[in-house]
Amino acid sequence: MSIAVLGIPFDASSSYLRGAAQAPIAIREALRGGSSNMWTEDGVDLGQPAALADLGDLDVPEQPEAATTAIEAGLRATLDLGHPLICVGGDHSIAYPIIRAFSSRFNRLTILHFDAHPDLYDELDGNRLSHACPFARIMEEGLVRRLVQVGIRTLNGHQRDQAERFGVEMVTMQNIAKLHNPRLEGPLYVSLDLDVLDPAFAPGVSHYEPGGMSVRELLTCIQSIHCHIVGADIVEYNPTRDRHAQTAMVAAKVLKEIAAAMRRCEKLAAGDSGRS
Repeated sequence: MSIAVLGIPFDASSSYLRGAAQAPIAIREALRGGSSNMWTEDGVDLGQPAALADLGDLDVPEQPEAATTAIEAGLRATLDLGHPLICVGGDHSIAYPIIRAFSSRFNRLTILHFDAHPDLYDELDGNRLSHACPFARIMEEGLVRRLVQVGIRTLNGHQRDQAERFGVEMVTMQNIAKLHNPRLEGPLYVSLDLDVLDPAFAPGVSHYEPGGMSVRELLTCIQSIHCHIVGADIVEYNPTRDRHAQTAMVAAKVLKEIAAAMRRCEKLAAGDSGRS
């Protein structure tokens, strides 16, 4: 089974700093650069021919409304290829058109969302397509059945009200020790904002929010998934703020472990089908 990787170099909906549009090429360089290898922690060699299918980058216009339309159209065409898909952003605004495309193909999606921020603003600075708003758009359109957010540590009153309005399940960093398997069911989409990690582990992000997850805590969560993962995104890496490609290497590591989880869960699903 090939895992497809698609770059979405868009950051025009960032509210603070630009730079995330440069992430896809930097993550590819870290992934293939020779500092590490292509093996995952559970023994999968992603360096084998066709294990990862790099589809290059989408051509995304600068204007947010046009970008949203282009990303959704590009994702629909990419999903026609039939592969599990990992999208590499880009700012987190890309999650909205991505999920619009996925929801047209997969009924009753669940999103597992790792982030320092809930991204549930109704609008930010007058922009309803801001990277602070994608999950408000997703939930108000009823595109998924569940939204489970992990690592949140910037929850304000407005976003708390939004979370209650939409029935969001939230594990804040203050309660991360209580994190247990939320009994996820497929089809599952994993949305990963790298600022879920403490800045000590991932300095290459636009919004520093101390007190985040360790890389090992994040990997443990990903490796504990046991349901059908149909897609994922890795977003908000900003190479202009990185140190010695440290965060690029983290992103590449996480990409490999998400791909491994996709392969593992696909085999589990096939095994269950064979027994039924």
